[in-house]
Amino acid sequence: MMCRLLAAVLAALATGTVAVVLQQPEPATAESRGREPVIIGHRGASAYRPEHTLLSYETAIALGADYIEPDLVSTKDHVLVARHENEIGGTTDVESHPEFAGRRTTKTVDGVSITGWFTEDFTLAELKRLRAEERIPDLRPGNTAFNGLAEIPTFDEVVALAKRSGVGVYPETKHPSYFDSIGLSLEEPLIEVLGRHGWRGSGDPVFIQSFETANLRELRKKTRLPLIQLITATGTSYDRIAAGDPRTYDTMVTPEGLREVAGYADGIGVDTRRIVPAGPDGRLLPPTTLVRDAHRAGLKVHTWTVRNENAQLPANFRLGNPASPAYPRATGDVMGWLERLYSLGVDGVFADDPGMANAVRTHVF
Repeated sequence: MMCRLLAAVLAALATGTVAVVLQQPEPATAESRGREPVIIGHRGASAYRPEHTLLSYETAIALGADYIEPDLVSTKDHVLVARHENEIGGTTDVESHPEFAGRRTTKTVDGVSITGWFTEDFTLAELKRLRAEERIPDLRPGNTAFNGLAEIPTFDEVVALAKRSGVGVYPETKHPSYFDSIGLSLEEPLIEVLGRHGWRGSGDPVFIQSFETANLRELRKKTRLPLIQLITATGTSYDRIAAGDPRTYDTMVTPEGLREVAGYADGIGVDTRRIVPAGPDGRLLPPTTLVRDAHRAGLKVHTWTVRNENAQLPANFRLGNPASPAYPRATGDVMGWLERLYSLGVDGVFADDPGMANAVRTHVF
């Protein structure tokens, strides 16, 4: 089954079309259905289309994603749009619009000085005049063929697509403390859009995620939709730094820290290195007890981000000749890496290639 499904994925992608039709896997058995991890299309299907575009989300859905993931920032007129960051110089053609040359500026966002163009300085109507571009063209040159084709989508448009397609949404609030500080809070319009589409409760296909903690605690008071605390491999959330909170992500993943997280969130979204650390040479070390500990605290465990390219995989799963110029962007043994993560009991994976994650899930479960 895995080979037939993968063949269908690769054949469809070779056509360059957005509407990919896949062979449907066999229905899960009663025992396995509850154990199958969900597949989150990371920024859509960003392995194949410029991220955070309807093109990318549509491709993720066609490839079998259970959820599509929009990162959310705000426009000047307080409309949520899907962008990886509020600085859009690297993901749109804004630099080619002379009418917006004067909008280029330098800001400090979460303690980091950034120069560029920012969504909060544009109305939605102005942003709709821009077109999306591939963010990492050196790694994914094929995606540049789609530069200039897609608008910046609103969160409302992404949710409407998910509803029509029978999949869920997994929005991330980007820099919520920063947006609060400029009077463009992300949480209220997020809940409003979801509610307008009928998604309000714990049984709806929604996860809301954030690297910060205060906004998740605030959201817990306003919604019963599932919340996910994001955790990086190192460091701590900006809102904790700003508040002088000595706790770090390292303390958050201890059994005690996980019990605290369970007081306001339903799960954690962790860097894969929290589950299977890597040594200085990039090769994997024995897995941690994080999945077990989180489950004992009543938390789901979703992990990010599984990518196909050698440069994005643990050294154990890279393939080919390292001396080759194409080696960094060549596809490694991503199937083996996914199977390893599934075997450790994760409840979901963020994948740039949802079709690959779907194929391996069909094989394993």
